[in-house]
Amino acid sequence: MVVGQREMNKVVKIPYEQLSPGALQGVIEEFITREGTEYGGKIFSLEQKVSQIRGQLESGKAIITYDEETGTCNIISTEKLKKGVQK
Repeated sequence: MVVGQREMNKVVKIPYEQLSPGALQGVIEEFITREGTEYGGKIFSLEQKVSQIRGQLESGKAIITYDEETGTCNIISTEKLKKGVQK
């Protein structure tokens, strides 16, 4: 889905460092277990997936967003954000 300027105004970037450890863990696990999240042909444990996502957040390759309209969090790659795609 392409996110236009109007829709992006309703999406807030949440710095992962501002979340408590428990909240961050919950956001990451919810993202991982969400239907449709893909990891290719390899099978990873939940702990491995959490570690991968946490590493992407720490390196700046991904960010956490909050959609004010739906009240949901998402984790998106900064590359997709630059292209205007939120998935």
